[in-house]
Amino acid sequence: MLWPAIYSDATTLRSVVATVKLREAEQLQAILLDVEGTTTPLAFVYDVLFPYAARELNAFIRRHFQDSEIRRFLESLRQQRALDASLGLAPPAWNDNSAEAEINSLAEYGRWLMKQDRKDPSLKSLQGVVWQEGYAAGELRGQVYPDVPKALQRWHEKGKATYIYSSGSVLAQKLLFQNTEYGDLTGLLDGFFDTNVGAKTDPKSYQTISSEIRCKPRQVLFISDATRELEAAESAGMDTALSIRPGNRTPESARFRVIHQFDEISAS
Repeated sequence: MLWPAIYSDATTLRSVVATVKLREAEQLQAILLDVEGTTTPLAFVYDVLFPYAARELNAFIRRHFQDSEIRRFLESLRQQRALDASLGLAPPAWNDNSAEAEINSLAEYGRWLMKQDRKDPSLKSLQGVVWQEGYAAGELRGQVYPDVPKALQRWHEKGKATYIYSSGSVLAQKLLFQNTEYGDLTGLLDGFFDTNVGAKTDPKSYQTISSEIRCKPRQVLFISDATRELEAAESAGMDTALSIRPGNRTPESARFRVIHQFDEISAS
């Protein structure tokens, strides 16, 4: 089983042991990983990826304004913006008097959503295709913590299936792990999930993932830096561990087992 964590006070978090052991009653078969703050520094997402998408959004939409797939994303965003306005959320003004005005309105609304860290699926899909061009042009390179490649290799060699579950689109996830300074890591991953399976704070999402990977929830270890996600996964029956990485916000109180790097996970 996983070992508990000790809290010396309301804001200090310490791990009891150096190695997190998997459940012994029924050995876990799969590891499910969050991205931001778990495999990848938060700074890469918020200081590199988001600013890149925000900066390139106008030009990207202009280039692909008539592409059928992009049009679907944009129409969904237009409808979401109208809903936000009806709810009194004060999104940016909308102008569709010309194609250029509509492009600018869509881009400005997209940036507004990013500033709020909204998990809108169409925005995430749009970000993914913007980043795809950035990776292809060599302007972006995926970042993971140094212990991640070795851990993925170790789990792969031990026959542990490893999956990614992030609010970023599946495309964005694949691009990140394909283009790291350690090379293409996707061969060490068995699948990717985004919010098309459901919100990360909904226990049903984790039940759906368990069903799709053909494991019982109790056979899956979910690692994330977000306690609300861990609560949802635990409610679904999964084992859990809280990722505390450099730059992560340490919860004032939590009851989850703690890891600081993947070397602390024993998958034997």
